Amino acid sequence: MNILEKIMKERLAAVEVAKSKISLWQIKIAASERVHHSLKAGLLESGKTHIIAEMKKASPSAGLLQPDYDPCSIAKSYLKNGATGISVLTEPLHFQGCEADLRGVRNEVDLPILRKDFMCDPYQILEAAAWGADVILLIAAMLTDEQMLLLYDVALGQGLEVLAEVHTEEELARVIPLSEAIIGVNSRNLKTLKTDLSTSHDLARLIPEGRLSIAESGISQRSEIDALEKAGYNAFLIGEALVSGDDPGGRLHDLVVG
Repeated sequence: MNILEKIMKERLAAVEVAKSKISLWQIKIAASERVHHSLKAGLLESGKTHIIAEMKKASPSAGLLQPDYDPCSIAKSYLKNGATGISVLTEPLHFQGCEADLRGVRNEVDLPILRKDFMCDPYQILEAAAWGADVILLIAAMLTDEQMLLLYDVALGQGLEVLAEVHTEEELARVIPLSEAIIGVNSRNLKTLKTDLSTSHDLARLIPEGRLSIAESGISQRSEIDALEKAGYNAFLIGEALVSGDDPGGRLHDLVVG
């Protein structure tokens, strides 16, 4: 069992526990009270480099990244230093994220928030809305076409935006029909955890013209952003390059302004 399969199994079990604690009816009521912040609208603004700045305490590939993790403080720093959006990890076992992290960030900033998690059940979509997220992640590598379409439809029905993540040409072909989704190309192979930016460059030419797209993972230098912008990407999801240092906001500023 690779790491992605392991996490998928864990998240399916966690959803069943969550359902036993908060009913679908209760979570729907909370989700209906959400105020939307559009990431897609932000990405269409010209004249700046768009970075979705990620916050996470740990990762399977890098281990503990932020021993004194304070997501609210980091979020305010990201806002101050030019983030277009914020990605918040909510997976608890491998990334040490949680609901409170996302809710805390939502209370501090009015930027669009991506719930970064391994979505496998419609209940998680409603959770994301209830917690204050604006965008959910669908990972093609862990979902069938039928599962992706179901989760995509539920998200759109809740007024959420969708980031459909791919790593291969075959996965890209599978998400293109999700016409309202932003396409995310992850340079990290989630099955091996190895990162290679050539993945984003190779797949860029296959993304339909005019489709919003985000390059994810492995980006740590302004020169890499410049090259990926030329390849056609609208934005960049950057995490470890920011949170692995003492000044995530300052590092973000350097990458935004070049």
